[in-house]
Amino acid sequence: MNDTTSKAVEVSERVPGSPWAPSPPAEHAHVISSDEEAIAIAEDLRVRFLADAGARDKHRRLPFDEVDLFSQSGLWGITIPKAYGGAGVSQTTLAKVFTLLASADASLAQMPQSHFEIIDVIRLTGSEEQKRDLFGKVLAGNRLGNAFSEFKGKNVEDMKTRLVREGDDFLVSGEKFYSTGALFAHLVPIVALDESGHVFVAVADRAASGLTVIDDWSSFGQRTTASGTVLLENVRVAASRVLPAHIVYEHPSAVGPQSQIIHAAIDLGIAQHAIDTTIDLLNTYARPWIDSGQERATDDPYTIAAIGDLKIRYHAAELMLERSGRQLDATIANANEQTIGLAKIAIAEAKVLSTELALLASNKLFELVGTRSTLDKLNLDRLWRDARTHTLHDPVRWKFHAIGQYYLNGIQPPIHSWI
Repeated sequence: MNDTTSKAVEVSERVPGSPWAPSPPAEHAHVISSDEEAIAIAEDLRVRFLADAGARDKHRRLPFDEVDLFSQSGLWGITIPKAYGGAGVSQTTLAKVFTLLASADASLAQMPQSHFEIIDVIRLTGSEEQKRDLFGKVLAGNRLGNAFSEFKGKNVEDMKTRLVREGDDFLVSGEKFYSTGALFAHLVPIVALDESGHVFVAVADRAASGLTVIDDWSSFGQRTTASGTVLLENVRVAASRVLPAHIVYEHPSAVGPQSQIIHAAIDLGIAQHAIDTTIDLLNTYARPWIDSGQERATDDPYTIAAIGDLKIRYHAAELMLERSGRQLDATIANANEQTIGLAKIAIAEAKVLSTELALLASNKLFELVGTRSTLDKLNLDRLWRDARTHTLHDPVRWKFHAIGQYYLNGIQPPIHSWI
């Protein structure tokens, strides 16, 4: 498929194993038991995903096989609490896992971001029966997709998707966009409003009648996330799969910062990839500028200083991300308005640094390596395109505002999930 053609496929008509249907989960996915194991598996997958990341982007080859490997590795279940069979890893570990994966392929790293947000929603709003059901499915290898955001509202919170009761079930109707992961999912969580205007999440089967996934994502960056449209026409969802998400979305909660820390980690991973690539090409591919009088690009004094600057900024962003993870763990252990504010601000500070660094590093690559770095065969613009696309998710200019209001005027950050 190219960027000017989209394919609308009714999920119920897909044949399992075909290019347009997710593979059924294995009988048993691997279950990770510790933070250390999660990081080790992420490091292994990083090497595998890096090998063909450029080709996937260049040809827009949707990574069905890679997503299967990713979820079967057990990484999609690492934040499920130990009481329900998961590893219950720290937020610092979660950020490290996403940094590693994004340093290979930012599209693949983006795929489960909303999956992890829904795990938090289940943990905080689900009944015991819902937790056992949905956590068990995730640990068995089921992937949760994303039918959250909408394209046509006046802002990100202006949602038209509605959920109405019919007997023992609910019917959901609406249209979603930016639906990262829905094309690869086994279950599709849908954010919808009830008759009273309260937010609920309805977890629909991927093959539910009336649920149509359209692969119409045409962004120049993160090209293989398939973050396109989901159409919902009276999709029936059992009451047992409907979560009272207004508990965490309409009141202060840690769900927002838990989502945000993953975004910051993805940006840091893109920056890491760009810096590593720059250093490698300076040693193997680039030429020194004539006025430097040097024989090697690595001896150019301005290049040396620029790499030093990038590394300083990287280490600062890395430490800020670790710091925000520790604060978030403390907040989850003792959540109240004050600790939630601390987590939001700490992650906003990390997000400012990781955003600026991802853009700077993916741009400096071309400046330092030179014109030959722009050749199509290298496809290095993928890094800048991914950075520019992903950092638009929630604008950094408003992070500065929230941080300033917090420290200067003692104003708590907004309740919504974009900070």
